[in-house]
Amino acid sequence: MLHLNKIIIISGSSGSGKTTLVNYLMLHSEFNLTFSVSACSRQKRPLEIDGKNYFFLSVDEFKEKINNDHFLEWEEVYKDHFYGTLKSSTMSILHSGKNILFDVDVKGARSIKAYFKDQALSIFIKAPTVSIARDRLMQRATESAREINFRINKIQDEIVIGQQMDYQLINDDLTDSKDEIKCVVKNFLDV
Repeated sequence: MLHLNKIIIISGSSGSGKTTLVNYLMLHSEFNLTFSVSACSRQKRPLEIDGKNYFFLSVDEFKEKINNDHFLEWEEVYKDHFYGTLKSSTMSILHSGKNILFDVDVKGARSIKAYFKDQALSIFIKAPTVSIARDRLMQRATESAREINFRINKIQDEIVIGQQMDYQLINDDLTDSKDEIKCVVKNFLDV
């Protein structure tokens, strides 16, 4: 393992504003961050680029990589819909001299933290309340009511696992949350 480079792991409950904060961190060149690209077994959508949006694998390819221990973490989200983080792409980033920023679910965050230990900082982001999370998801208007309910029902489980992370951030005010996460990451990276 390379000890010069560090890993930032961001996870959060649905409607927490996690993606907004991840994108904000990526704007800070002094953090020397590269975003970790996940692998998935779903079909590539129009305009998506293999290796940029995801590493697109067939179900059989994904299962073969699972069997050969090629993932830091992986999950079967739906039947035959796998998502995961390849060890090879992670090590390639570390060897390039960059720090890595992961945006993963809480289970993936826990696995990556266990693998890299003190070389990684895990941050859990949550909305102030479940009703605020629901409102945020509805305002996004990117998911059906059924999908929103599914996400809302998972929030309590995510919060329990999130309490195991190195740092918990309640995203009540976006400006304050941006300042807070920037400070936490800056201190960890020692920049």
